Amino acid sequence: MSKKTTLAVAVASTLLAGNALAAGKGEVLVLLSSETQLSLKDGKQYTTGFYLNEFGVPADRLLKAGYELVLVTPKGNAPRVDETSVTTQYFGGDEQEMQRIRTLVENLPGIDDTLSLKEVLASDLDRYAGLLIPGGHAPLIDLANNPEVGDLLRHFHQAGKPTAAICHGPIALLSAQRDPASYQAALASGEKPAANDWIYQGYRMTIFSTPEEQVFEQSLQGERILFYPATAMESAGGKLSYAEAWAPNVVVDRELITGQNPFSDHALGEKLVQMLDANRQQAQ
Repeated sequence: MSKKTTLAVAVASTLLAGNALAAGKGEVLVLLSSETQLSLKDGKQYTTGFYLNEFGVPADRLLKAGYELVLVTPKGNAPRVDETSVTTQYFGGDEQEMQRIRTLVENLPGIDDTLSLKEVLASDLDRYAGLLIPGGHAPLIDLANNPEVGDLLRHFHQAGKPTAAICHGPIALLSAQRDPASYQAALASGEKPAANDWIYQGYRMTIFSTPEEQVFEQSLQGERILFYPATAMESAGGKLSYAEAWAPNVVVDRELITGQNPFSDHALGEKLVQMLDANRQQAQ
């Protein structure tokens, strides 16, 4: 049996096992970016997408726990993996584990034709047990300035349902305010604006830290991103806390679960499953 076939069989077994457990456990919505081109300060573009482990590791944990994943993007298109994340450094140096997660993600139902935000918002949102927002730089493009994302977040916030976001994923939380596009534009122009009616005002949270972002910027040959996510969240009124750069760090406050960086993937997935299971038990 070839290595590729072996991986495919392993993924199929995982999915089947998850489906077998899923009866009655519920659906988790996964919000991903539709975009791939991040604008930089000089007008150049950086090609990005979702980070493989930030999506795949929590997804794997959710499937094994018996939850079904429903994928959504703003446009209802196929999300793109950031190829710089397809490296064993995010998988403990384990090539086989990286390939297993990659195959799992590539075989998720709906990965090539996600639901659009418009479709999801027009449906019964009560059907979803929780929300997962993976990172990568793509959320900076179309998830932080999007009123439809804000509407989605308000539902989970008001219902007290788990909302988990990792690395750059928490930037999407900024959409849950009045006029998020103007807030992002002010950030990009160098201002430190105040958020307007932000539902996460005063929440404890984390996000990719400025020292971590500055390390990333070293790969841009002197270019810089439009604003630092940590500054954006602090300016909005989030109570940010950080671990040492590149150390796993997950912060939980009420229904919100945030992970600081790619290495927070396992801890975030575990905490999300714990909160989903606890909510399910309380509802029984």
